[in-house]
Order: sequence, then structure tokens, then C-alpha cells
Amino acid sequence: MNGLENCVSTMRWCLMLVFRGDTNHGIMQSPKSSWFVSPRTKPFLILAILFSLLSSIASAADIYVAKNGSDTNLGNKENPFATLHAAIRKARELRRLNDASIKGGIRIIINKGVYQLNEPIVLRPEDSGTKDSPTEIIATEKVVLSGGVKISGWKKLNGNVAGLPKKSIGKIWVTDIPDFDGSGLQFRQLWVNGKKAIRAKNYNGDEMGRISSWDKEMQTCKIPIQKGINLANIKGMEMLIHQWWAIANLRVKSVKVIGNTAELSFLQPESRIQSEHPWPAPWISEKTGNSAFYLTNAIRFLDEPGEWFEDLKNHKLYYWPKASENMLNADVVAPATENLVKIEGTIDHPVSFVNFKGISFEHSTWLRPSKQGHVPHQAGMYMLDAYKLKIPGTPDKAALENQAWVGRPASAVEVTYANHTSFENCRFEHLASTGLDYKKGTSENLVRGSLFKDIGGSAILIGTFSDEATEVHLPYNPSDKREISTNDSIENNLITDVTNEDWGAVGIGAGYVQGIKILHNEISDVSYSGISMGWGWTKTQNAMKNNTITANKIHHYGKHMYDVAGIYTLSAQPESFITENVIDSIYKAPYAHLPEHWFYLYTDEGSSYFTIKNNWTPAAKYLQNANGPDNLWESNGPKVSNEIKQRAGLEKPFQFLLKEKSVYSNRGVNQAEDKSVVFEVIFKDDKLPSNKALETFAKENNLLASSMYKWNNRLVIYTSSLKVESLQQTLKRLNATETKLYDNLFYDFNREKNCGDKPVEEWDNIILSANLVKDEKMQKEYLDYHKTQFEKWPEISKGFCNAEFQRLAIFKKDRQLMLIISIPKGKKLDDLNPKTTLNNPKVDEWNAIMKKYQEGIEGTKPDETWVFFKPIE
Repeated sequence: MNGLENCVSTMRWCLMLVFRGDTNHGIMQSPKSSWFVSPRTKPFLILAILFSLLSSIASAADIYVAKNGSDTNLGNKENPFATLHAAIRKARELRRLNDASIKGGIRIIINKGVYQLNEPIVLRPEDSGTKDSPTEIIATEKVVLSGGVKISGWKKLNGNVAGLPKKSIGKIWVTDIPDFDGSGLQFRQLWVNGKKAIRAKNYNGDEMGRISSWDKEMQTCKIPIQKGINLANIKGMEMLIHQWWAIANLRVKSVKVIGNTAELSFLQPESRIQSEHPWPAPWISEKTGNSAFYLTNAIRFLDEPGEWFEDLKNHKLYYWPKASENMLNADVVAPATENLVKIEGTIDHPVSFVNFKGISFEHSTWLRPSKQGHVPHQAGMYMLDAYKLKIPGTPDKAALENQAWVGRPASAVEVTYANHTSFENCRFEHLASTGLDYKKGTSENLVRGSLFKDIGGSAILIGTFSDEATEVHLPYNPSDKREISTNDSIENNLITDVTNEDWGAVGIGAGYVQGIKILHNEISDVSYSGISMGWGWTKTQNAMKNNTITANKIHHYGKHMYDVAGIYTLSAQPESFITENVIDSIYKAPYAHLPEHWFYLYTDEGSSYFTIKNNWTPAAKYLQNANGPDNLWESNGPKVSNEIKQRAGLEKPFQFLLKEKSVYSNRGVNQAEDKSVVFEVIFKDDKLPSNKALETFAKENNLLASSMYKWNNRLVIYTSSLKVESLQQTLKRLNATETKLYDNLFYDFNREKNCGDKPVEEWDNIILSANLVKDEKMQKEYLDYHKTQFEKWPEISKGFCNAEFQRLAIFKKDRQLMLIISIPKGKKLDDLNPKTTLNNPKVDEWNAIMKKYQEGIEGTKPDETWVFFKPIE
């Protein structure tokens, strides 16, 4: 007996007691009870209550779907429908007629099985429920809504096929391409026994080649030719090229072979867009290597187990099975349907109160790259037009030097103008492009406890990025606020092995959103950034505000692309918070353009009004690039408490999902090297910023105010090498005349190493500066003295040990020196320094020798050599 039947049976039993007048079963209360009624009125009141409860239960409408059903059936448990489409139509009719049965809601209950879709399931405003009467689409067991087509009829290929490599002869299986919508099914993905097979490519595994050159004027690319591969006369071949934070898929129009080089030209529109757009563009560098690439979709690349090739001209599909695969009983699926489910409301009539529970969405397709190419701008948004401006500047950004208009990739499940919808305990797997996309005009929606795995693009997108008619750098702030995705929640989901085709897509991508809550998700095995929030590259206030990214666990990201972070933001977002996340283990991307250009947290152009606090990362490797005002950075890094670290990621009721995590690549993980550096910022005419302004600058740039010192017209920041790239950007805001970086540490006394003592926990730093004399021979002598000081002048180290120095470091840039003396916090250098010479005359001798090599910096008095920089107060 199920729960509903049990409840109804119990109420019937209670009714029998009332009619019998039985008062010994807990129904009658004492006269002092608030439930007491007189014996005369009691039966009638209880009857009314029970009939009301029975009426409430009876008002919930259940509609059933089963593999053995028929759409001509009634849709009840005994006579279920065959399709979800028919069930939704019946639910729509019940709501249209305001049937009494739906008072408590509608449940569409789907029995286990794989339900192949030839068209998307569409929910419209007429399908909306209410708070008291929602529509729920529920799986009893494993229910799959699949856009795939089974491919069978496999036979061992006898003989040869033109272009097939010699090593592959005798290894290949073949079948006919199935018909779909009246023609041969075209696809870009193939799954064999639930695992994605590889579209045949010229480099195997993770290996890629390097382009030789890119000609923007001629829109051509030269590549080296691999030995034994003939690239002439290949129809349908594509090129994937790696460029900064995105890839591009380019359809090859022609190949011109010149010796060991092939010159490729491409089809339109991608040829023009790829050659005209400035960011991201092909990379040419002797130091770090040119952009990586591979070629795909040619039978002559079919040269290892697990690869496939679709011959559209002859309607054949070829596959080289892995050793574990038997093609006579293999489960082979190709995707055919682009959207599996579409929830489509309007701004005045949104879809409301529709919930999916326990449903799997699998095998969606996306063919735009095969038909028009794919040149993404960022986060998977593909460019419709993009070019460099001859004369920079727009009304919002005076220095902007490029323009771009973008489209949005297709998604398996697409939601527009909807509120109070949800996807709980669902699975999004084996999908060509985006998994779930809340596109526009969404509010109070929930994605919780779901799995996103083996997805070609982003797992989840939400909110407007840029409409196709709107240039991407224009701030979005519509007059009708109902367009803005507001107060949606993404929480306790596992996102793993996504962005495995469009490497520049993201785990979770939020555009112009308001009040979003991204909480307790775990994200791993991502090609680019884990979470990206914001769009527009603008400090101008816009639709975004009140956004929260908290307690997520992000690891094993940046698998292919750099200019990357665990959490990445764009543009002004007042009252927004990034707190208590755990970010770790960024992959070493083998073809990164700038191998060190990776971060744990990254607030990019225009990011403003964020509080970034208590995020655990192994090191403080963060980037603030061209940020706006009022960002607060506080208590981030490896010292964040274990309690915060342990709370991040999936909460206990959702940790069952962890068994679904993909196997990490055996590629290495980056370790940030934390060294000390010094910045010197020189201002004109003693026009240093006020202490208050510098304290604000420190809060906005993840600095301690105690790391800043000043003297005359100079500001010094003693900090970590992990902050160099960020400070090189943000120090520009101070409008100094010159900024100098001291990262040449040529002398380093370390207490633990040189004294054998454990350093104290807290230090104060004293910073001094002087010049070396102009004589280059004497400069070399000075450096040579310091190279051999520990061996030839051990008394100097002994003096530093006696004086409780924790560290003494000297940096050099050109001929200027920066000396940092670190002493126990609260002590004074004037008290400690005499201890260096106590019973140690060699220190006086050393100091006397060093004097002849040193002189004062610009602005010192004639008899002054070393100047002391004072901490800002």
C-alpha cells in the first residue's frame, strides 16, 4: 500500500469510529483541551474536517506515462500515456477547464525507461501551475529523455576505403547512417556504451600541433604537415585552434600544399570573423609557442581505437572499436535533437510553478559549428560580427578598441520567462552544448541536487549576456526589469567533465543577473573557469546587483585554457559577495599562451562593489584587472579556517552525487611560487595619495595597509610575487609618474636557515633604499661581496642572529637597492641594531667596506645614503 492509499484508508477508519460513536481511540480530548467540543457537536465537526482532508487528497491529479502506454489512453495508472507530450497536453486541458481534481496540483509520473524525443517537449504559459497547485514531472526510477538515435547494423569493414590509413585496415567497423527528418543524420558526437567516442583527428590523445602563421589580410593559416598525411582534396575537414581563453572551430574550404607546409583557407562567416576580431586571436610567440591546433573530420585521421568518422556523402559511419567493445551488441547513440525541453513564457505571461524531479536529460545535438563555424568571444558566446576599431572609443568606454556582437549556444534544456520552476535530483549527461540554460526573464527558480556530466559546453548558463542586436560592451539595464533573471538559486549540484568540446565554456556562467545565489556546488574537470559571473566589461552600474557565490568547491579546472580562474567576475555588481569558497588544483594546461596567467580568483574589467572574503586557496594568486571602485578583499588564502574549508561543496544530503565524479586527468597541477617583491611608485611634486586613499586602495586590491610605506614623493609596497600581475594593472589608478618592480632578490638572510632558529610568528618590516655608485665595476664588486658573504664573512650572519633579525633581503633594479629588515613585531630597530656589532668587530669592518659602494637616491641630503620609508598610519 502506498502512502496516499494508506492515508485515505486511515481516514476511512476514523470515519467508521465516528459513526460508531467510539470515543476510546484518542479522538475525544479532555475538557481542558483546546480541541474539546461537546459530544453532541463533535461527530459533525470531525466529519467536516475529515471530508475536507479527503477532498484535498482527491483534488491532486496524477497523470502517468510508461513505455508500454499509448497516447490514446486515459493517462491513468492502469492506462498510461506513451509520451510526456501527451501528458502535458492533458494537464493543460485540466487547467484550462479548472478541473476540481487539480486543486492540490498535477503530478506527471513517468515510469522507468528511455524516451526518445523527435522534437522538444515545450511548456507554455498555459501549463503553469500555482503555489498551491504546482505541476510536477516526476521519475519513478531511471527516466531518460533522450534526443539520441540508436545506431546498429555494424559489420566489419572488408577491404579498403579511399583515404583510410594502412594501419587501420582490418580494424574498422561500418554501418549505414540512419535517416532522420528525411535525410541522413548529421552529428558531431557519438557515444559507445555510454562513453563519448572521438571524432577522428590528426593528433591523438592530448597532443596538438602549432600553427606556423596566420594571415589576417588573406584570412589564411599555415600549418606544418605531418609525415604520412596527405591533406589535399579533403571535403568537410575542420580545424580547432586554441587562442587564449577560447577555441574556434573553423570549416576548411581549401588546402594549398607548399613543401612541408599547408596553407588553409576557411568557409564564411567564420573566416572573416576569425581574422578580423582582435580578442581572443591566434597567438604567435617564439617564447611560449604559437597557437595550438588539430584537424578533424577526415577518414585519413581514423587511426586509433575509439575514433569515428561520418561519411555524409556515402551515408556511412566508420568506427575503430576499443578492445573492450563488441560492436555486435554495443549500445551506440548519436544525438539528433538540439533541445530536449523548452520552457517558453512571455514577459507578461511567464511559465510558473513547474518542477522536474529525478529526470535525466541526455543526447542533445548542436550543429551550428558544422554549418557556420564557431568563433567564441568568451564563455562560449559565439561571435556574429567582431572587429578592431580604427578610432577607439564608445560612449561608455573612451578607450575601447573593438566591437563584438554575439549569439548564444543551444542548450538541452532552455528556460525563458519563467518563475518558480525547478530541476531537482536531475541528471544532465552526454550533451553537445549547454546543459541547462535559464536565458532571460527568470525569477525564483531553483536548480538543486543535480548532476551535470559529459557536456560539450557549459553545465549551466543563466541570465542575459548580450542580445544579438546589442554590442557586448554596452551595459545592460532594461527599462522593464522583468527581463532580468532575478533571485534564482543554483545549489548543491555536482558539475564534472563539462566544457569537454568548447574549451572556453564554463562550469556555471551567469550574465546580467540580480540576486542570484550560487551555493554549495562542486565543480571539477573543467577546461576553463569554474564559475563566471558578469558581462559587459564596464564599471557603469547596470542590471547586476545583490549576487552571491558562497561555499562552492572548485578544483581541477583550467584543463586546456588560461586567463582563467576558479571564480571570475566582470563589471559592476553592487552588494555582491564571493565568500567561503574553496578553490584548488588548477591543471597545467599544455598549450597555454602565458603559462603563469592563471588564478584562483579573478575580478576582471569593471568589477566593482564586491566583498571577497574568507575564500580558501592554496596561495593568494589573484588578479584584479582594470577593476572599478569599492571592492573589499579580506582574509582570503591558505589561512582560512578548516571549518570554512570543510563546509564548502555539497552538503551532506547531496553527497551521494560524489560517486559520479569523473576521473581526473593525470596531467600535473600548478603550484603557486610565493616570493617577495617590492613595488616603488613615484609621484610628481610630493603628490602622494592620502593615507585614507591608500587604505582604500589596499582593501580593494587584496593588500594589507601595513605593507605600504612612503618617503618624500615615493610609495613602496612590500608584497608577494603572486600579486605582481594584478598590481601592475591596478597601480595605474594612482596616476604616478613612474612605477618600478623590484623582483631581483640578490641577497637573502633567513633566520631559520642561517641561525637555526624558528622564526617568530609576527614581524615588522623596516624598508630602506639607496643607490649603488655609477661605476659598473664597483657595482659588480658589491654584488660579488654579497654572493660570498655567508661563506667568507660568517660573522655578519652571526650579528644578524644576535640582533633577532628574522630576515634581511636586498632587491636591486638598475643601480637602486631596496633593503628589507624584518624584526619581531613590536620591537625597535634602534634597540636591536647595536647587537649586530656587539663583540663582533667584523660587522663594523663590513659596513665600512660597503659604504664606498653606496650613495643616496634622488632627493636625499648630501651626507645621506640610506633613507627609511615610514609605514602609512
